Amino acid sequence: MILENNIITIDELKCKVSQLCNENSSLSNENSSLSNENIVLKEQLDWFRRQIFGQKSEKVIADVNEEQLLLEGFEKLKKEEVDALSVGNYKRKKNKRKGQDAIQIPENLPVETTIIDIPEDEKFCRETGKPLVKIGEEVSHKLAHKPGSFYIKEIIRPKYVFPKGSEEGIRCADLPDAILSRCRADESLLAEIFVKKFADHSPLYRTGEIFGRDGIRISRQLLSQWVVKVGLALEPLYMAMKKSVLENPYLYIDESSVSLLKPGKGKVQKAYMWVLVGGLSADPPYRVYNFREDRKHCHAKNLLKDYKGVFHSDKYAAYEELSSKEGLTWCPCWAHVRRKFFEAEAGDVDLREWILRKIRYLFMLERIAWSRSQEERLRIRQEKEVPIIDELIEKIKEKLENGSLLPKSNFSKALNYCYGLSPYLKNYTCHANARMDNNVAERAIRPLAIGRKNWLFVGSKNGGRAAATILSLVQTCRNLGINPRTYLEDVMRRIMGHNSQRLHELLPDQWTAKQSSTD
Repeated sequence: MILENNIITIDELKCKVSQLCNENSSLSNENSSLSNENIVLKEQLDWFRRQIFGQKSEKVIADVNEEQLLLEGFEKLKKEEVDALSVGNYKRKKNKRKGQDAIQIPENLPVETTIIDIPEDEKFCRETGKPLVKIGEEVSHKLAHKPGSFYIKEIIRPKYVFPKGSEEGIRCADLPDAILSRCRADESLLAEIFVKKFADHSPLYRTGEIFGRDGIRISRQLLSQWVVKVGLALEPLYMAMKKSVLENPYLYIDESSVSLLKPGKGKVQKAYMWVLVGGLSADPPYRVYNFREDRKHCHAKNLLKDYKGVFHSDKYAAYEELSSKEGLTWCPCWAHVRRKFFEAEAGDVDLREWILRKIRYLFMLERIAWSRSQEERLRIRQEKEVPIIDELIEKIKEKLENGSLLPKSNFSKALNYCYGLSPYLKNYTCHANARMDNNVAERAIRPLAIGRKNWLFVGSKNGGRAAATILSLVQTCRNLGINPRTYLEDVMRRIMGHNSQRLHELLPDQWTAKQSSTD
């Protein structure tokens, strides 16, 4: 019905109102979407600021008066005891070296001479009984090293000729066993190079510059060749160490990326180095590194294909798949769960603080449990820790089902991360020597993370294998308090002539035990 020519009809008015409502709803949705995006971006900005300027500790204040922390002998913890429970494009220059000696040695280096002669009873001809005639000497020179100095190690081996009438030729004593035959570098120098690279994180070019200040010129290519050849020669010892780790009922595993140089292109690709740590103690001795060209699930499965026991790791999908394998028990890392919530600063603030506080209680209870016997430790876990974990899982499930969450927010990711692990979060409470975190492997991977910032990449697949072998021996020595230079020098001199059936005697802990017994 039209009231006047210039008056809008009721239908047109209704249409206009409906249009305005739709526009308002669309703008409201857009505003909500932008607000959510702003929250996520602000959360990311706050995280980056904290990484640069802020405190990185995940310490959470706990109320020690809550009933779930009341244990015999720990009813009233002092404040200081609670605090202690914290747990550009460029052209590559052409190599102008045309076959000249890769080692330049100054003439004024001191010389230490060792004479290796044949036994006295062999200095006679068995046929005639006449003494052998000395006709000269075989002289070998090796560049050797002592901490802080270089010297020439001269080995003199007298040569003897048999008298006339004998069918024998010339007799001379054999050279001592060496890990690299006909190499001009002594094992002491090789040990120094390896310790600088794999313990002190000094790249080979920097080691070459350090040697150069003393007049020792060794090409980077030759240093690299020594690392690869010795690393591959030590692989039998590495395999014995790996076997020992995999025979342990408790295992810690983690992986981290390293750069692998592509042949002929001067570019790098992402490769990975796994680390295996096994043992019952809080800090097991052996660290075994394993190089792979990528991060495919099959590598983790191959590493643990024959393993039976309890293994600790983060939530990498390959480990989650292994959890269903018979004979394996997976203990996911609670430290990773805590970190997810610590980084989730936007969302339900009260729930986040409550979750972090509960996780804090778990770590405190674990610290107490590890000071008790195995039976008492299991009792504390079952009576005190399991109820807290059940409460956490139930609260997170309730929030995921009923709460309004931003799907891209860190808080939502943290809730889903934790709830996805809920079938496995209590596994550690059933095994006395299992741990609730994977910090053992995290600590073992740290030297690799520091090293790759210095030497940047591995040059080849064999270079990665060699690096894994030497890194395993060096870091195990460091963990056991053994001087890796002394250990490597002695083992490299002995391994080529050592009985392969007793190779375990050269493993760092057994080596040092034998050294102590002979001193």
